[in-house]
Amino acid sequence: MTIFKLLLLPGDGIGPEVMAEVEKIIDCFASEGVAKFETEKGLVGGCAYDAHGKAISEADMALAGAADAILFAAVGGPKWDGVPYDVRPEAGLLRLRKDLALYANLRPAICYPALASASSLKPEVVEGLDIMIVRELTGGVYFGEPKQIIDLGNGQKRAIDTQVYDTFEIERIGRTAFELARNRGNKVTSSEKRNVMKSGVLWHEVMTALHKREYSDVKLEHQLADALGMQLVRWPKQFDVIVTDNLFGDMLSDVAAMLTGSLGMLPSASLGDVDPKSGRRKALYEPVHGSAPDIAGKGLANPIAMIGSFGMALRYSFGLNAAADRLDAAIARVLADGLRTADIRGDGDRLASTGEMGDAIVAELGRSAG
Repeated sequence: MTIFKLLLLPGDGIGPEVMAEVEKIIDCFASEGVAKFETEKGLVGGCAYDAHGKAISEADMALAGAADAILFAAVGGPKWDGVPYDVRPEAGLLRLRKDLALYANLRPAICYPALASASSLKPEVVEGLDIMIVRELTGGVYFGEPKQIIDLGNGQKRAIDTQVYDTFEIERIGRTAFELARNRGNKVTSSEKRNVMKSGVLWHEVMTALHKREYSDVKLEHQLADALGMQLVRWPKQFDVIVTDNLFGDMLSDVAAMLTGSLGMLPSASLGDVDPKSGRRKALYEPVHGSAPDIAGKGLANPIAMIGSFGMALRYSFGLNAAADRLDAAIARVLADGLRTADIRGDGDRLASTGEMGDAIVAELGRSAG
């Protein structure tokens, strides 16, 4: 039986609660003989700072580097608002992305039929929605230098963040988007702000040339990021694959998340290059939502985004597509049966705790086994 090494990083806030539900799913698949999973746990974020004085320890970084996939839940909270910037909880996630070269962030936005009414938009606008946002993850303004605050004197300061992209960074994220589109609706929308940003000019130029040279069979369109944000809430089903930079991808994917009814519904994958020797790639999977410290420990968190993130690991890291399909179908059936956590509950729905939602999905998996 194939053995996969998983590193679990529950983190802070609701992170440990939603990760506990994923562990039930892992145990379920392992008991069926789908695969064998060797799991280890580490600390990241505020809990790592409390233990080690940094957002992730060297030991846990070593575990991350050795893992076939990393499952990451959430970090941060008001408890750590005053810690130094370089060791803030979010620095642990940024280091994992940078050190493991996880440059491609895949954020699907899927509206399950049972949740069309949970969206803030009209059901006919979002029902059947299935788009993929591909966000460049290791470049751009989040990592560009210089990044600093300068004291100008006389009570004045200047803050500097630098947007930087090289041709190869745009090409590799573009290839990821085009390859995904070939297996979906065969359409890519590339987004930037070339009207006001030089990095946008280069992005548009490189994406256009890459399309002409290698992917002319895929339809390519360009939209300015602000216009695309408007179109996402006007008629999102016009999109198939959206590819954009780190900053705009962060914002646009959160907009897309709310089309589905709740941030608690959306998983994501952060992928590196495929190793030519092993055929595997470094990968980290995480829900789009944050640590939600206001509901931590209350059993209110929606675990579906975290469970769906493991589903993406089954698909993109382990090649277990049939298992991933079963998991997606189990989630859909539970939702169709009217079970809801508080964030997606409507009139007439049955309220479920975090654990009850996880148990229901495991039960559905059990019914589909064999």
